Amino acid sequence: MRQNLAIGVAPGDPSGIGYEITAKALADLRREGVLDGCRVVVYAHEGLFRKASARFAPGLELASAGTAVREALPESISVRDAGISIDGFRPGVLDADCARCAHQALMKCAADAKSGAIDGICTGPIHKGAMRLAGISEIGHTEMLASAFGAEDPMTLFITRALRIFFYTRHLSLRQAIDALDVDRLVAFGVRMDAQTRQLGIKSPKFAMAALNPHAGDGGQFGTEEAEILIPAARALRLRGIDITDPIGADSVFAQAAQGRYDAVLSLYHDQGHIAAKTYDFERTISATLGLPCLRTSVDHGTAMDIAWQGIAQCVSMKTAICELLKYL
Repeated sequence: MRQNLAIGVAPGDPSGIGYEITAKALADLRREGVLDGCRVVVYAHEGLFRKASARFAPGLELASAGTAVREALPESISVRDAGISIDGFRPGVLDADCARCAHQALMKCAADAKSGAIDGICTGPIHKGAMRLAGISEIGHTEMLASAFGAEDPMTLFITRALRIFFYTRHLSLRQAIDALDVDRLVAFGVRMDAQTRQLGIKSPKFAMAALNPHAGDGGQFGTEEAEILIPAARALRLRGIDITDPIGADSVFAQAAQGRYDAVLSLYHDQGHIAAKTYDFERTISATLGLPCLRTSVDHGTAMDIAWQGIAQCVSMKTAICELLKYL
């Protein structure tokens, strides 16, 4: 971890568990010494976050960030208010104002990252339904940050312990994801995947490509996508000096990567990689967004409205997301 580091934490929708798990995670990490030498700025509804901290992490000291983020004291945890009022706040209830608050908090966090005031971003859960109620068009954090930074097509990386998974497609139907398979696009994705992995400090990454069909098509008995698309793409990538396997059956490749055989797996669609990561360790699966001006990590669970503000939410994923952010900065 670099010295004089500053990170931004956007806890997400106030109606969900984001404020609780953020307060708990920061209190634990402060006590464990993980945040020594680091400034943390929480971008949230300040009144509600202070209320959550008092209830779920008593003793957590919070300052008010204002706009002078870099001038905050070393090792401080401060709150920068999102500037959105929330009338009639009700935990666990979808609310357009809560969604606007989460969105505005993220935009302020991104603006501070663009100015160099913070070095990385960690996010808590938002609710897509609440975002739609608020009239916010972006489907999730990745899309919001891409818009805020003017970044074209950022990459999603899942990290679960030693297992790393890149996603060729994510928010597409299975039919659309299969139709999106294309040799040239896979090669372009693989080139970017290699470059982003090296930026994380892995000097000579070794990748595995997950197959689409059972037994990687078994010589064409269970589909021809491997022979017609995936193998030619893998060969083209190897000609470019990128160390990647031909497609390996998805029932084996993730276990092999978790054992350390590969630095990352190229997953072809959303559930292929999500199921593997979350079955391996649901609470410690976190998401990283690459290809932005700064690294962003996130919990990979939802707002859990049914247990919001009850004091029973686990903060393991938020702690892991913050620790992984610090690890790569």
